[in-house]
Amino acid sequence: MVMKRAEADSVCYIEPTEELRARLKPEQYAVLVKGATEPPFRNPYWNNHEAGIYVDAIDGTPLFSSREKFESGSGWPSFWQPLDESHLVLVEDDAMGMHRVEVRAKGSGGHLGHLFTDGPEPTGLRYCLNSASLRFVPVARLEEEGLGSLSGLFA
Repeated sequence: MVMKRAEADSVCYIEPTEELRARLKPEQYAVLVKGATEPPFRNPYWNNHEAGIYVDAIDGTPLFSSREKFESGSGWPSFWQPLDESHLVLVEDDAMGMHRVEVRAKGSGGHLGHLFTDGPEPTGLRYCLNSASLRFVPVARLEEEGLGSLSGLFA
């Protein structure tokens, strides 16, 4: 369900604290808190082909798997499906003279990217995300990161 911006702000809000600013790199803060977009093709995960899980860079919630990642040609990491839709909030975004759907992390409130309907089957969706909003956990580190329950996705 796509929410109106005012409705989403009451459900999913990020507090721009000094502690958060100190914990995040400047680009991460700009993307996650201010809703900025990193440059295409100049971010760490757009061309990452390693197996693993992408988690929220703020609170570590598992959001996407490399199994649903695909080459969109956009220059940003793109996924056709999240691990659990309930961990995301979709928000109407009419900024910049176009209609889009913003993707936020429900737990942290951080801006992740945008959702488009030009992705591959079986969903036809493209979650086009900023690398700065994510942290990648390779399969070999899932157990030590407390994500061992997701290792079965790669068996």
